[in-house]
Parts: sequence; structure tokens; C-alpha cells
Amino acid sequence: MRSGFAATSRSPSAHPRSVHDVLEAVLSGECLDRADADLLIHLPGSTCRPVLEAAASLRDRGRGATITYSPKVFLPVTNLCRNHCAYCTFRRGPDDQAAWTMTRDQIRDCVRRGRALGCTEALFCLGDKPERTFPRYRRTLAALGHTSTVEYVREACEIALDEGLLPHTNMGVLTRSEMALLRPVNASLGLMLENISPRMDARGMPHYHSPDKDPTVRLRMVEEAGELAIPLTTGILIGIGESRSERVSALFAIRDLHQRFGHIQEVIIQNFRAKPDIPMAGANEPDGLEMACTIAVARLILGSQANIQAPPNLSPANHRLFLDAGINDWGGISPVTEDYVNPEAAWPDLESLDRTCSAAGFTLVPRLCIHKEFITPGWVDPTLIDRVVAMANGRRSGAMSGETDAPGGGHA
Repeated sequence: MRSGFAATSRSPSAHPRSVHDVLEAVLSGECLDRADADLLIHLPGSTCRPVLEAAASLRDRGRGATITYSPKVFLPVTNLCRNHCAYCTFRRGPDDQAAWTMTRDQIRDCVRRGRALGCTEALFCLGDKPERTFPRYRRTLAALGHTSTVEYVREACEIALDEGLLPHTNMGVLTRSEMALLRPVNASLGLMLENISPRMDARGMPHYHSPDKDPTVRLRMVEEAGELAIPLTTGILIGIGESRSERVSALFAIRDLHQRFGHIQEVIIQNFRAKPDIPMAGANEPDGLEMACTIAVARLILGSQANIQAPPNLSPANHRLFLDAGINDWGGISPVTEDYVNPEAAWPDLESLDRTCSAAGFTLVPRLCIHKEFITPGWVDPTLIDRVVAMANGRRSGAMSGETDAPGGGHA
């Protein structure tokens, strides 16, 4: 194991233990095993406070009193997608009036506005492989001089680098060769694992008609990213119909892959948000305590060194609770662009977030899109290492203020 998560656990033949004994063992350096994790995640919310306290203690040992975030600009290069996830409001087809594909000029303008307001990250987040489904989009790509979305995204990353921002791309499932193509122009990549239960792909479940959400495909990408030594952000999505045990399974899959390759730079615990225009409009959202207990168990599974994030705009009333549960990062926050995946959820005001962190005993600090422990020649492509090191040593924090706006009227 090259970095990060704890790796020593007790014998699976040991007798069942009490919650107190489990937490004492983890705080003494023992790695949480599957049976104990299942015990903790199924505790009633009213009794999980000791779990949160143990997770926060573990976080403090590994990550200290610093909470980080990444000043970013969100670039949804295209919202065309071949998947039909039941919780998604981002996805469009080419006949939808709200469909877009950003032009080069729109990408450059957005990046420049972000840079002017202190951003250091260019987040490229877009739909999965629309060229495999939509002939019209293939013609759009051809007009742009490309045959695939990943080729166009690479050019977009080059634009961001030219304007002084570091790209972090999350465009769904990528092949090994596609990741290799993007590595020289990305400081890090992202793929939400979401869940690893094949149950999620069945008829009536959220990933039905979503081929890129096949858990074996997504796990393979996470594994291949490790083989390529690419720092990867991943995570789970809770509240989409999964069981608590299935959340634990996904977290253990993440831990196992990190123990093999050391490449998981951050794990996101993200909550489902209901929206009126999605198939899951009537589904219940996980409440703050459900999120906090899941965050705490994730911390206990992944260990003191893991970077664990909860998106602050999706739970504006629960920032202090999530700090108490063991997070050490808020992820990307933008002064320029909205969260196009959750457009109803405004980014938090940084001054208010800073006050919340300070009241809890933490200092809120900006970071790059690649976490500092991965800023080494082994993890960063040789073409980027000098730039990343220079930005890490002399990064401008910038003023994080401004209005959000749409990406512009690109073509589909």
C-alpha cells in the first residue's frame, strides 16, 4: 500500500463485539472489518453519537485541524448522455431545447472568469459517451474536428491549462487508453462509484437503462486508474434505493482498491436530492443524521488519512454535523458557475462556511484539485509536475464571490 488507508484487521473468526469495543479497537489502530462496519451503520440514529465522536477523533489524528476546499469553475462540456439514471436532472437528449455542447470560446471565457476570481481548478463534468447513441452529436464532434468526446475534452483541458487552471475531469467511465490520453492534461480524474450492487441496474431501479453504471465496469476503471498511477476521486451516492449494507460494500471496495494502488485521493459521501422533473421525484432524501452516520462509518472504514468530502451545497443546514462526523474536505466550490448536476443547490458563502469551521475548531483552507500528498513525480504526469508544484507553492486563494450563470448557448 503506497499511502493512506489502514490495512490491519482482526481475525474474521473473532467473536462479535459491542459497539464500545469496536470503536475502542479502531481508535487503537485496528482496521474496521465488514461485520463491525455493518453493526455500526445499522445503529439507530439516536444512538450513533459515539460513532460520530470516534470518526471525528480518527480524522483529527490523521488530518489535524484543517478543512479544505477547491476553488473551481464547473465546465459541463456537454449534457448529452447515453444513460437514463432515475435521479438525474443533468442529462439531455439532442432534441431537448436545454441540450448543449460548449464551444471552445465558451470554455475559454468560463475558465478566464474563474481564474480572475481566484479559481485553480477546471472541473470538466459531462455526460457519458453520447457519441455512441446520438448521430447528431457525432456530427457536432466532427465539426469540432474530433471523433470522440474524450478527444474534445482533452482539447478543453489544454485550453484550461493555457489559461492557468488545473483540469480535473469526471466524464463517467473511461477506458485505460482514454485515461492515458487525459493524464498529461489532468492533475487528477474522478469517477463516482455510487454503489456496487447489481440490484441498482434492475428494472425499476435507478440505473436501469444506464449501461455506464454497471458496477463491474466502474470498478474496472477505478482499478485501471490505480494501475496508471492516476490520483482518483470517487465516492458513494446514498438515498437511491440502496441498503446500508450495500453502502458498506461499496466503501470496502474503495478501500480494497486503495490498499492495492494507493491512488484514491478523496472519497465523496453524496446525498440524493429529489427534483420535480426526475423519475425519482417522490423518493425520500436521506436526512442529515443519515448522512452523518454514513460519513462516520466511512471514516472508520477508510481510516485517519483518507480525504472524505460531503458536498456542502447539498446539505446547507448540516455543515457542523458533517464536521462532527469526520469529514476533512468540502470539495469544489465555484464563484462563477452553478452546480449543473444540482442546479437548485447554491454553493455556500465562503465567509459563512469559514465561520462554521472556525466555531468547530478548524481552519478553512483552499487546495488544488489534486490533494497535496499526491503532488509528486510518481502521481503527476511529467508534463504537469512543475506547474502543479509551482501552483501548490504559490497558489492565489482569490476572492470567492460572484454570480452563477449558465455555460452559454452552445450547440447540441
